[in-house]
Amino acid sequence: MNISNNPQYKNLIISVALLVSFGAVFYVGFSSGQSQMAEASKLDSISASLNATKDKPDSVDFALFWKAWNIVNEKFVQTHVASSTTDKDKIYGAIAGMVQAEKDPYTVFFPPAEATNFESEIEGNFEGVGMEMGIKAGVLTVITPLKGSPAEKAGIKSGDKVIQIEGKLTVDYSIDQAVKLIRGKKGTEVTLTVVREGITNPIEVKIVRDVINLPTIDTIVDQKNGIFTIKLYSFSAQSASLFRNALRDFINSKQNRLILDLRGNPGGFLDAAVDMASWFLPPGKTVVTEDYGSGKTPTSERSKGYNIFNDNLKMAILIDGGSASASEILAGALSEYGKAKLVGTKSFGKGSVQEYIKLNNETALKVTVARWLTPNGKSISEEGLIPDVEVKITPEDVAAGRDPQMDKAIELLK
Repeated sequence: MNISNNPQYKNLIISVALLVSFGAVFYVGFSSGQSQMAEASKLDSISASLNATKDKPDSVDFALFWKAWNIVNEKFVQTHVASSTTDKDKIYGAIAGMVQAEKDPYTVFFPPAEATNFESEIEGNFEGVGMEMGIKAGVLTVITPLKGSPAEKAGIKSGDKVIQIEGKLTVDYSIDQAVKLIRGKKGTEVTLTVVREGITNPIEVKIVRDVINLPTIDTIVDQKNGIFTIKLYSFSAQSASLFRNALRDFINSKQNRLILDLRGNPGGFLDAAVDMASWFLPPGKTVVTEDYGSGKTPTSERSKGYNIFNDNLKMAILIDGGSASASEILAGALSEYGKAKLVGTKSFGKGSVQEYIKLNNETALKVTVARWLTPNGKSISEEGLIPDVEVKITPEDVAAGRDPQMDKAIELLK
């Protein structure tokens, strides 16, 4: 899959907040300040034209919308100093409100400035704090801070609940609303207030924004225990080939015990996850199913069948609350086919795919178009992945430099 000029990134599982360095704003409650009589006459013409469009569903009547439009223009009085609002601004606000009504945190409307920011981010120009966010139980939650990012250096942890941004309560914030407040230029500072499991009082964290460098993969050979570890930080466009190289090193190490560490991996390219799974699965095996909802035929992404390992391979996969999206697809498939044991804590549960669709040269929609199901039909979004062996890491473990999850995986493989 490429992220070039294709307006629909079908196989890109767009990261939950894409490094918290882009955003979308829901514009509401605008007034044009024009004469109500002239506006009404113009809107009658526009309404007639709009209701006649071939794209309008027969069941939709815009009369209520235009009635509200006219009332706002006639009655509304600006109570604070603000720049004038155009008719285009109002249309943007109406579209944003319609999208927001779907109550899906990953479906958003991008007005011109936000669309430009988003396209810049997916092309790889990152300035921000370097963390992925999602919505869990209605609360803005950190999926993971990226390795070496300002967020990680400032002490942000997976599972942190962001309750304030610059002193503003985040209740009912969408991801993109939060992102707009958090993103910013290198060298500037943002203050987050987070609630963390196991700690009674909220924590205030100051983060200095920077250019974000995306890590991809590390490998570790444990000669003492005879174990080879591949740590995968993200599913980038290059990660499939880097993973292949890592497997070559694993084979050359003469080991038969493999740990795949997906902790804190927020996902990325679906194609990369499918390609990686193909090294362990026969051809044609379902890696993930794309469920488009009622009335549409689901599709499946299947193994390419590289399948180079025999039954002598012993494998464990580490997951936690920061493992999301493509990480859950790969781990879920290898677990359900009996290729690996899952160790750690429950994954994040972000199993949906978004398409980025240009509405015109300035605006765009990011729309959730499907949910991902594991080979056994389990909805990743609804349940996440439950590890075969649950192991938590306590603050005391962190302070002492212990990794009980890795220790348990080593124990299982030995």
